[in-house]
Amino acid sequence: MANTKQKGSINWIFWMIGIIAVGVIIIVVLDQNMSSSEKETSIDYENQPYIGEEDAPVNMIEFGDYRCPHCKNFQQSAFPEIKKQLVDSGDVKFYFVNYAFLNKDSDRGAKFAETVFQELGNNAFWEFHDHLFASMPDDMNKSNVYTTEFLKQTLQDVVDDQEKVQTVVEAYENGAGEDALEKDMEIARNLGVTGTPTVAVDGEVIKLESFQDLKDAVEEAKNK
Repeated sequence: MANTKQKGSINWIFWMIGIIAVGVIIIVVLDQNMSSSEKETSIDYENQPYIGEEDAPVNMIEFGDYRCPHCKNFQQSAFPEIKKQLVDSGDVKFYFVNYAFLNKDSDRGAKFAETVFQELGNNAFWEFHDHLFASMPDDMNKSNVYTTEFLKQTLQDVVDDQEKVQTVVEAYENGAGEDALEKDMEIARNLGVTGTPTVAVDGEVIKLESFQDLKDAVEEAKNK
């Protein structure tokens, strides 16, 4: 009897160890999955240009390239509706994040725009941003369009103070926009962005077939 009881006790101990071990494995796996999910959707919005109310409940990002004709079209056709219906309503805080992947002009335009943001602030950035897209040549075969002189002139069109313009140009030539662009590119890579324009709502890339898809994504994000 003593041996039977002892054997039963040992079996019970092994069962408990097994149950505890399985529980630990489940916790570890769940924790890893949550950490992975958080990492995929975690975005550092600090020091990013935006429009909208500071406390808007939903963050929206446009990933764009200043040499992308589709981005120019998005800026001229889709963005006004986004601003009118989603930003001005107080629902969305809208960010522009660079995904400069087409050519050297993409890189130069992004770095210069980032420098405008750093040196002159958010409002000047959006004025330059809009004008740079408007000034983008339609011929995609042209290269080396965004020279320093071209970018300087584009900024002069929206900023009257020549001293401020020169401050931006000098900072740009000294590499002021490089770190900001790399941060943007890392955000894009982490979200799996492969082209422009791409829109993300609260860290989730949205497949858009209509404006209603975007409105639905914002409404869903608001209700989470």
